[in-house]
Order: sequence, then structure tokens, then C-alpha cells
Amino acid sequence: QVQLVESGGGLVQAGDSLSLSCAVSGSTGIGFAVAWFRQIPGQEREFVGVIRWSDTKLYADSVKGRFIISRDNAKKTVTLHMNNLKPEDTAVYYCAGTYSTNWSPDDIPYWGKGTLVTVSS
Repeated sequence: QVQLVESGGGLVQAGDSLSLSCAVSGSTGIGFAVAWFRQIPGQEREFVGVIRWSDTKLYADSVKGRFIISRDNAKKTVTLHMNNLKPEDTAVYYCAGTYSTNWSPDDIPYWGKGTLVTVSS
């Protein structure tokens, strides 16, 4: 069973940087990708970015140029580096694991419990 656990959320000011970590445990094989999503209460879960097995990375337009995803295979950790944070980045951030190339939340089987990021203006 694959498990993902996020850490690193907190309260920051606009313009600050913050990194979130996703620890992946369990058996994962070739093709396993780790994605980041975020969700504001009352709204749908939004795709933030993904790092594929091939190390290819994709980002949502809203975070492109500000957020970077990296991976440490030895530690089985994926990190979301968030720079120049804005109040509209405030959300619960989730990491998710999948073998699919469909980034629809409904099609992703493995989820962490989320970590809250609050950006004050």
C-alpha cells in the first residue's frame, strides 16, 4: 500500500518562500508520478504540478516560474519549493501518487492528508 505524508505547511507573508515535502512509502514502480494539488475550502481541488517517473515536470500556469518540484529518490521524498508566494496561494496542499498521466483528482488513487499553507498580505 502506497502512503504519502506531507509536511512543511505554515503561515508566511507575501513574497516569502516555503517548501513542502511529501514522503512516499510503500512499493512504487516504474511510471509512478507524484503530483501536488491544492484546495481552498468550498472549491475544487486544483492541480499545481507533477514530477513524472522520467523526471519531466509540469506546472499549472498559476504557479509556473514560482514553484519548482524536485525529487530525492534515495529518501523517497518529493519537495514543492514555493517562491514569491501570494495570498491567493493560500490553500491546503496535497501530494498525490499515480501511474496515470491523467491529472484529474478523481483518477488519482493515492493521497496524503494535506498541509495548510497560509500567505498573509
